[in-house]
Amino acid sequence: MTYTRPPAPPPLTAIETFCNTACLLRDTDDLADHPTAQTWLRAHGHHDLADHLTDDDRHELVLVREAIRSHLADDHTADEARHVLTDRAASTLRPPRWTDHGTARLTIAARRPTTRLIGELLAALATEEIADRRTRLKACRAPDCRWIYYDRSPGDNSVWCSMNTCGARHKMRSYRSRRPNSAPPPQP
Repeated sequence: MTYTRPPAPPPLTAIETFCNTACLLRDTDDLADHPTAQTWLRAHGHHDLADHLTDDDRHELVLVREAIRSHLADDHTADEARHVLTDRAASTLRPPRWTDHGTARLTIAARRPTTRLIGELLAALATEEIADRRTRLKACRAPDCRWIYYDRSPGDNSVWCSMNTCGARHKMRSYRSRRPNSAPPPQP
């Protein structure tokens, strides 16, 4: 499957890219094991984290990724996910600070590479949500997909990562469920 949507605008791009390290439809996960996680981290500029990655770090990244994905999907695990996000934000972010130019910033409290990356992602997510710019970053409604995408539709009403894949599968299932049961094909 090819995802053809353009990436989210910064800083949501980092969240979208991080969450899409797992592709459920392809059964791939760039954080599934140590070597693939290190490769992904290096490819995305997190060399220090890749060089010192532990299994605990990798598990923490997966936990936060899935919490963000559940939060964006607003699914049945969203409350638990928001608890994880709140807990991680409390340990990785400092209270907002204002610059000399009057701009508010969330600063990263964490010094370790893993918690620094998590802090950067959560700061971007929180800032974009407070500014009401995060609503277009969504999780595909297909439970076996949950790809994170940026909805550029005029009405902000897309629910599928791709109408050609997840949307088409949903429409076909819906169509089949409405058809009356037909007789089985004749046996020769």
